[in-house]
Amino acid sequence: MLLLQDGMTWLLNSPDQSLAFILADAGFDVWIGNTRGTRFSRKHVSLDASRPEYWNWSWDELAAYDLPATFDFVYRQTGQQIDYVGHSMGTLVALASLSQGQIANLKSVALLSPVAYLSHMNTAIGVIAAQAFVGEITTFFGLSEFNPKEKTIINFLHTLCANPNIDCYDLMSSFTGKNCCLNASTVDVFLRNEPQSTSTKTMVHLAQTVRDGVLSKFDYGGDFNVQHYGQRRPPVYNLTNIPKDLPIFISYGGKDALADVQDVLLLLDSLKLHDGDKLQVQFVKDFAHADFIMGVTAKEIVYNALVAFFKRQ
Repeated sequence: MLLLQDGMTWLLNSPDQSLAFILADAGFDVWIGNTRGTRFSRKHVSLDASRPEYWNWSWDELAAYDLPATFDFVYRQTGQQIDYVGHSMGTLVALASLSQGQIANLKSVALLSPVAYLSHMNTAIGVIAAQAFVGEITTFFGLSEFNPKEKTIINFLHTLCANPNIDCYDLMSSFTGKNCCLNASTVDVFLRNEPQSTSTKTMVHLAQTVRDGVLSKFDYGGDFNVQHYGQRRPPVYNLTNIPKDLPIFISYGGKDALADVQDVLLLLDSLKLHDGDKLQVQFVKDFAHADFIMGVTAKEIVYNALVAFFKRQ
């Protein structure tokens, strides 16, 4: 599950450099998930993606329904417990779901560029966009679908690009930090396929996470929170509830502007009581956000360690 991306992102490099192929070659049965709203996941039993009702969800629903349903589906097909790999948004959803005990049939978890807290995010375009979403663009001109290829969103991005701190000639670095190890042709393929749609509500929810410094459910505002949750503040996801004996592999980067080192350390602090032999943490000094999923050196630096971790469980 990746924000504004679909499962193709795991397959952009050559087979010997893409994690999905590497896991398959190592003997794993690989399933790639697509977040709802992206091009491979726009159907619904009763709702149409052209209607606002379809887009009435944030990443709360991904954590509460989509990820558990994915695990259930894969388990029913294979009968085997699952090793999960998440990057960025895929780690946020997994952590939230795990903290509420909503995932079954899980063997181990790998979190690459883990996102739980975003209060130290230092990418200029991310900070400015978060301020916009929390403020006057909460309803975002009435749009329920956030489609980066739609004219209104393009105009919004152009407005952000007017800020002198933002280099819109290198949008990827503006969002992720300066990646060290991307192949130019891979980036070209990425930009031809991505970004994909998500719900505007998800973007607002992420902006709330940046602003509030806590990992909580969607904030509808005082009285509306009472209607939704029975309390004036949205419930907090308590990451200390994650089972302490769950094997977890975490890899994070020193140049990551989204999963900032200080925010990752906050996450690790919430896991400080985790069983010592069940938590493996890797710090890659030169990696930024996209290096973990598209970097040409990710296999040697990250994936080999990840595969070994899975095989030990």
